[in-house]
Amino acid sequence: MPEKKMYNLYVNDEEASVVARPSDTLLHVLRDQLGLTGAKPGCENGDCDACTVLVDGKPIKSCLMLAIEAEGKHVKTIEGLKNTRIQKAFVENWAIQCGYCTPGFIMNGFALLNQHSNPDSETINDWLSGNLCRCMGYAEIKAAIKSVMTSDHADKSS
Repeated sequence: MPEKKMYNLYVNDEEASVVARPSDTLLHVLRDQLGLTGAKPGCENGDCDACTVLVDGKPIKSCLMLAIEAEGKHVKTIEGLKNTRIQKAFVENWAIQCGYCTPGFIMNGFALLNQHSNPDSETINDWLSGNLCRCMGYAEIKAAIKSVMTSDHADKSS
């Protein structure tokens, strides 16, 4: 069994030291060591996007990224988006049912709006194409993202 080693991560604008094996995924280190359980273990093979986090601003499937690969990078989880406009938009547009997939949708939506201030429907569909939801339709989710487009920025708090 590989030896555990200490790694320094930068998560939600704070430094965090973790002890992990070289094979430990970012998803499990975030959940098990840092208590950040917003990223969900869905399929754990990169097919559902329930585990999406942002690494240096880009959406990453944390079940496919090793924790060691995140060393020296900026990781943002759903917990790091507390009180942002995008989270509020999901609530206001009823874009949540069971909530298991919601963090992944919010993370992808947040990254989308930070890279494309006024995406068209096709771009929104492309960005959300990896997210799976088994409880509800995608209309409310897309409406939530579109409602933030009328705001100044996806990061807008209020």
